[in-house]
Amino acid sequence: QVQLVESGGGLVQAGGSLRLSCAASGRTFSMYAMGWFRQAPGKEREFVAAISRSGGSTYYADSVKGRFTISRDNAKNTVYLKMNSLKPEDMAVYYCAAEPKYLSDVVVVTTEYSYWGQGTQVTVSS
Repeated sequence: QVQLVESGGGLVQAGGSLRLSCAASGRTFSMYAMGWFRQAPGKEREFVAAISRSGGSTYYADSVKGRFTISRDNAKNTVYLKMNSLKPEDMAVYYCAAEPKYLSDVVVVTTEYSYWGQGTQVTVSS
C-alpha cells in the first residue's frame, strides 16, 4: 500500500514554469514505477510522463516532450514533474500514480496503475 499526495500546482502565465511534487508514504517507494497524468474539464485522463523504479528510464507524451521533466528521489519518497514553457492547453488537474513493479519498466497506461493521488490543479493564463 502507498499513499500519494501531490503539491506544487497553481496559477502561472503562459511560458512560465512550475514544479509538481508527489510525496509517497511507506518504506518501499523504490519498488514503484511512477507516473504523472492530467485531466482537463470534459476530457479523459491522459498520460503525461512516467519513470522507472530507479529513475533510469523515463517516457513522455509527445505533447510535453522537451518541456516537462520527470524525476524522483527515492531517499525522499518523492517524484517530481518540472514543467517549463507552459501553455494554456497544459491546464488540468495533475495526478501522480504508483504501481509496484519487479522490473525496471515504465508504465504509461492509466489502467495499469493501482494507486493515485488526489490531484493538484495547474492553471495557465494566456
